[in-house]
Amino acid sequence: MEDGAGASRPATGMTEKCGVVGISLAERDAALPTYYALYALQHRGQESAGIVTHDGFQQHQHVEMGLVGDAFDESDIDALTGSTGLGHVRYPTEGSLDKSCAQPFSVSFRGGALGLSHNGNLVNADEVRDELAATGHAFTSDGDTEVIAHDIARNLLEADLVRAVKRTMERIHGSYALTIMHDDTVMGVRDPEGNRPLCIGELDDGYVITSESAAIDTLGGDLVRDVQPGELVVLHEDGTGFDAYQLFERDRSAHCFFEYVYFARPDSVIDDELVYEVRRDLGRELWAESGVDTDVVMPVPDSGRAFASGYSDAAHEDGASVEFAEGLMKNRYVGRTFIMPTQEARERAVRLKLNPIRSTVEGKSVTIIDDSIVRGTTSNQLVELVRDAGAEEVHVRIGAPAILAPCYMGINMATRDELIAADKSTDEIREEIGADSLSYLSVDAVASAIGKRRDDLCLGCVTGEYPYDIDGETTDREVERPGVASADD
Repeated sequence: MEDGAGASRPATGMTEKCGVVGISLAERDAALPTYYALYALQHRGQESAGIVTHDGFQQHQHVEMGLVGDAFDESDIDALTGSTGLGHVRYPTEGSLDKSCAQPFSVSFRGGALGLSHNGNLVNADEVRDELAATGHAFTSDGDTEVIAHDIARNLLEADLVRAVKRTMERIHGSYALTIMHDDTVMGVRDPEGNRPLCIGELDDGYVITSESAAIDTLGGDLVRDVQPGELVVLHEDGTGFDAYQLFERDRSAHCFFEYVYFARPDSVIDDELVYEVRRDLGRELWAESGVDTDVVMPVPDSGRAFASGYSDAAHEDGASVEFAEGLMKNRYVGRTFIMPTQEARERAVRLKLNPIRSTVEGKSVTIIDDSIVRGTTSNQLVELVRDAGAEEVHVRIGAPAILAPCYMGINMATRDELIAADKSTDEIREEIGADSLSYLSVDAVASAIGKRRDDLCLGCVTGEYPYDIDGETTDREVERPGVASADD
């Protein structure tokens, strides 16, 4: 992704992009497989990592700041006994960068022990928190995950697991893919719009629920299917199977299109679509809509690689001779530029992170393909880098529509004031980044490549219309925001 999604968070609450895991095995401890699954999901969060297990008698927890490999050592894994467990990796935001918001969140109460991992963002967390606080619940963080955990815990005092989760779902509003553990029972739940991905995998001796199928592959398992929007999946404690409960139905879904464009691993299958092939199709659509017959097309690594491959193939099919080439080399020891805390750090990181291959671009016309332009700073520097390396023309193609509004659903996106497309035309952006031409992909082309109806995608960041009732924003459908005065049926 370009330089973008990490400077600030909307006033509605935490905006974090995370990875979740829940595992139930027949006999062996769940901690090590959970650890491996978190490694497979490391791209979804680099701020903190945590695991909670249950041994049938008590809950065990280890949560630390940092990458998965830094957060755990062998003794930590050995201490996490029990055949059921949860895992979580958290994506950095500017606020609450401490262990109070690290996950899984765990709590012990009269009804037992509860653990919860959350990917997404609630838009009514403050309302639910205030109502719970008024009834005596004490909160230790400003995150919405703790709000969900407290609400489920309260409902578990009066209802069974399925009804308790349903009552909470009736009160919370927003994006969530959850893995939950009540004592030694592991569950997964996806919000009724299916905004964030969640899938079920079968292992030799159990089952796993996780954000992406790549984690299932890492464990040597098989993808069973996606958790459906509005569905609760309960894994059997002995690892022999699972039960599924469709708690809510919607006429439309709101799958996050940005999972396919950027965030998910290319080898993951999300809602029956292999992300790599979707990105290649996005590249094909780019050529169809705005192809330019340059000598070279080259990706901004890593997500741009599949776009550029599809773009080049489509060009060749049309008789153009656009060569696919790796013209930008990535220093893999530099983090993603858009999670740098300041603009100065982001600008410096671009040159630390990417270096052009002069022989690929010198004396040639070049098309650069990236997944997005957020602030414009990185694109400007990339164009400058390629020109300095000798390119005669530099054209920029983006495998997504222009981002003109913030994300409230879990990606730590910039505010409108920082989004270059919020108040500039495509030609003005082209001039600002110094490109010979600039084109974005249309929303309809994105929907076609993903293989879903436009109405079933969350497109808020590129249309300014959201699938949830967000204060001060426009909705793209009829949305009924739940009241939170009572948790009664």
